[in-house]
Amino acid sequence: MFRIGKQHEEPSSELARTPEYYTRGGVEVWDFIRDQELNYHLGCAIKYICRAGHKPDNTAAKDLAKAIHYLENELQHHLQQASERVQESLRLEKQYREHSDAS
Repeated sequence: MFRIGKQHEEPSSELARTPEYYTRGGVEVWDFIRDQELNYHLGCAIKYICRAGHKPDNTAAKDLAKAIHYLENELQHHLQQASERVQESLRLEKQYREHSDAS
């Protein structure tokens, strides 16, 4: 094990304990997120969906709103990337036409 700076300390039992609302169904949410190789925003959405209505002092609506927030952010990112790809394709097509016309 690598040790940098202070000697490695084991996490307290409070930090190491996984709350029940993340392990319903026998699979820990973060294990599922890793297994599926989800990015940050999708992982957060899954986390909030899985715990919706099961975390004490937190309503399902609040967790679902958080999940929607992360999904909307991810969707915006995908739409932006798609737009950039279309713009690049149009730029290359224009460049190709100009080069072909010059020949």
